Amino acid sequence: MNLTDWVVLLGTMLGIAAYGTWRTRHSSHLDTYLKGNASTGWGTIGLSVMATQASAITFLSIPGQGFESGIGFVQNYFGLPLALIIVCAVFLPIYRRLGVYTAYEFLGRRFDAKTRLLGAGLFLLQRGLASGVTIYAPAIILSTVLGWRLDLTIILTGLLVIIYTVTGGSEAVSLTQKWQMAVIFGGMATAFIVLLAKLPAGLGFSGAAHVAGAMGKLQAVDFSVDPSKRYTLWTGLLGGLFLSLSYFGTDQSQVQRYIGGASLREGRLGLMFNALLKIPMQFFILLLGALVFVFYQFERPPVFFNQAEWQRHVQGADAGKFRIIEADHTAARAEAQIKLQTWLKARASDDTTAEPAARTAMLDSQRRVEAVRTEAKSALTAADPRAKTKDSDYVFITFILTQLPHGLIGLLIAVMIAAALGSKASELNALGATTTIDLWRQFRPLAAHDEARNVRVAKWFTALWGAFAIGFALSAGFAENLIEAINILGSIFYGVVLGVFLVAFFLKHVGGTAVFFAALAAQTFVIVGYFSLSIGYLWYNLIGCAVCVVLSLLLQALLGPMAKAEGVR
Repeated sequence: MNLTDWVVLLGTMLGIAAYGTWRTRHSSHLDTYLKGNASTGWGTIGLSVMATQASAITFLSIPGQGFESGIGFVQNYFGLPLALIIVCAVFLPIYRRLGVYTAYEFLGRRFDAKTRLLGAGLFLLQRGLASGVTIYAPAIILSTVLGWRLDLTIILTGLLVIIYTVTGGSEAVSLTQKWQMAVIFGGMATAFIVLLAKLPAGLGFSGAAHVAGAMGKLQAVDFSVDPSKRYTLWTGLLGGLFLSLSYFGTDQSQVQRYIGGASLREGRLGLMFNALLKIPMQFFILLLGALVFVFYQFERPPVFFNQAEWQRHVQGADAGKFRIIEADHTAARAEAQIKLQTWLKARASDDTTAEPAARTAMLDSQRRVEAVRTEAKSALTAADPRAKTKDSDYVFITFILTQLPHGLIGLLIAVMIAAALGSKASELNALGATTTIDLWRQFRPLAAHDEARNVRVAKWFTALWGAFAIGFALSAGFAENLIEAINILGSIFYGVVLGVFLVAFFLKHVGGTAVFFAALAAQTFVIVGYFSLSIGYLWYNLIGCAVCVVLSLLLQALLGPMAKAEGVR
């Protein structure tokens, strides 16, 4: 990065943060601080909902997912549109009619205090940990690639988002997210255009798509019924439905984005905005990763994309072994390029005899390249068992730093940090609100007439959760692809929480005691199952929800009819 990149990066990040802080510096009412401006329209709501989900992990990890495994990850989102329709039809009207600050406040009214505290507690546990991942994700990659100190990167980005989130609350989050999403859309579109321009002359988008397809990167749908597979049509439609329903309907970081809009209609339109655009956006990002894969078929890629980790060993005691692997990779890549060009010529000449054989030879040569990469990862593990061998998160940032002109590098780094700040702000805002409303108010009731004190309490809790996230990120280490780490963490908790809400909405004869103990048992079952069974993690959203609902019915039958009618009608 040069001076131009730094000007673009710092100008974008500090400008957006300063704007949000200045516009919302006088937020002194709890309603505005926790729910946002009552006149917020559907466009701002829709972008805020999207920005909350689209963290830096989305733009760092998903292109790497497309590069490594193709676009099949898009199946993860197939259940999302139906989930948002259900949220619009069932969840949102009840939240707005009751005027609740948090989703868990509804559980208290429908059931009892202990069920409310359980729902809030599971959210705080899951989202509190996830907030650490959210800030850790861009920090670990940016610090590694750019040579920044990891601890300072985590602390500085964390403090920046804490300042404007604590100052302006929910309104500041929505305002800044709108501009952050503008930076994100502009930056990703620019990266796509530059990538297409850098492909070999005459190849174009159509030719690149054919190469990606021939190499297995464009299989969007897998009809397999194997439960051990992480991404299939069925995991997306069923597991993805329950994951999305839990996330958008019961996770306070999302609920807080749409319960305070101008009207029920504005909230619904904001959610439908996401129902229409989320899958195309994720498809586009995955396709970008698949095209980066094609680009590196014609350019020389590193044998291991986390070059900081690789160079540490190349210059170490086992340097000879690692240099041999580099030489093997160079030779395998050269052969693969020759086979690729042979296949392209056979395809262009419509030679139906030569084309299949050339395609087979091309795929065989690509498998040899991947075998060398596997050998490289094994060598890293042998040299240092703690070495991170999952390098897909480093693919897109490597492309940005080595292929984009200065200025655009700063813009794309700003995209990563903007996404991190947008998602992080929503999480802190939700964690502060839930702690204030669902925990603090249970033991130290907020004075209805003392708005200044109420807002002060919410600000302190928001700041404390920000400090917790920074502390967790400083001590974290994640071996998985980061986008998967977030979804795995959510899948462990979300299904059970959703089960509690579905009982609340649809099973009016079930009381708080039954659902409370059912949720505890279901959560234990899911945690044990995740660590002992080999099934795709998305299924745990369905399993957790189903176990919670079934056990609630069974426990209520054992307890007998509720002594007093409960619930919100």
